[in-house]
Amino acid sequence: MITAPNQPAALTSAQVEELNKQLTTMRHNINNYLSLMMAAVELVRRKPEAAERMASTLTDQPLKVTEAMKKFTGEFEATLGIQRG
Repeated sequence: MITAPNQPAALTSAQVEELNKQLTTMRHNINNYLSLMMAAVELVRRKPEAAERMASTLTDQPLKVTEAMKKFTGEFEATLGIQRG
């Protein structure tokens, strides 16, 4: 269960800037992970013998995407005073 703060969340411009920086970083990282997946799929399509070598690239990326989202979510919730229970 998620508990939002009882009071309006007032953020300083520095906090907003930091959250935006973290969001930008998360989007960039996720885009990179997805690009690696697409590149691995394309390589396997063109060179099926590369499938075994590309398997770890394909299977590692979803965890990296999840971790990037978790990291940003934690910072976002902490900044806004959102608690998980």
